[in-house]
Amino acid sequence: MGGNIIMQQRHTITTISAAQTQKVGQRLARRLRGGEVLALVGDLGAGKTVLARGIAQGLGIKHRIVSPTFILMRVYPVRRHKKIRRLVHVDAYRIKHANDLLAIGLGDYLGKPDTVSVIEWADRVKKILPQKTVNITFRHGNTSSQRTIMMPKALPR
Repeated sequence: MGGNIIMQQRHTITTISAAQTQKVGQRLARRLRGGEVLALVGDLGAGKTVLARGIAQGLGIKHRIVSPTFILMRVYPVRRHKKIRRLVHVDAYRIKHANDLLAIGLGDYLGKPDTVSVIEWADRVKKILPQKTVNITFRHGNTSSQRTIMMPKALPR
């Protein structure tokens, strides 16, 4: 685990509704090949969980996706993808020490070729994240429903 987040050419997307943010997640899911660690960073209510919900839908997960704020981590099976077998959804908002996530088993999933890890509030635990972590930043927009999402144009391999 390196804690380094690779900086790449960024792509900025502006959405005007939660439904649009969710669709961005669905489109992102089509680009995933397994092994990705997605670090979601942004203020409360900026769209991190909504994007995670879209990623889950894009991977064919039927479960209701909610932020795992109090249990910290949820693991969902993925059944309709050639390589991806699970989605790990983490909420680090309440984490005091990054190693607390390793203590509950996150290290067993990070960077595994059959797993996609989505970590909300990832800036709080960046020291445990793999070098090829994909940083996705969220910002509130000019209206109550507008969001700006910044992510790499290409995912690292």
